[in-house]
Amino acid sequence: MKQILAIIRPRKIKETKEALVKAGFSAFTGTKVLGRGRGNVDFRVLHAAEIGTEEAIARLGDGPLLISKRLMNIVVPDDKAGTIIQTIIDINKTGTAGDGKIFVLPVHETIRIRTGERDTNALQEQ
Repeated sequence: MKQILAIIRPRKIKETKEALVKAGFSAFTGTKVLGRGRGNVDFRVLHAAEIGTEEAIARLGDGPLLISKRLMNIVVPDDKAGTIIQTIIDINKTGTAGDGKIFVLPVHETIRIRTGERDTNALQEQ
């Protein structure tokens, strides 16, 4: 099994959720997070902050600039990981800095607390 962690723009979360459900993956967790990549703030960000764009305003705070993002956490069987990853890329790739990152980690065991089912059985919808 794989755990897919995707950090994406807040404005892309709804479209990403819809695409994942359409692709047959309705089970995931989403969290509001703050972070930053390697890039520096540019004048386009300043302009976006002036017109009230949430992401740009967050970048202009005091101290190290942290940007509002969304973290999606999805656990799937190994053979489904590629489909999820490509779906996330298709929706979120704009070709500009800040599109996000995807991390893929191995999952050694999964247990559904309610029933005690394990691994892929614990991932199946009931």
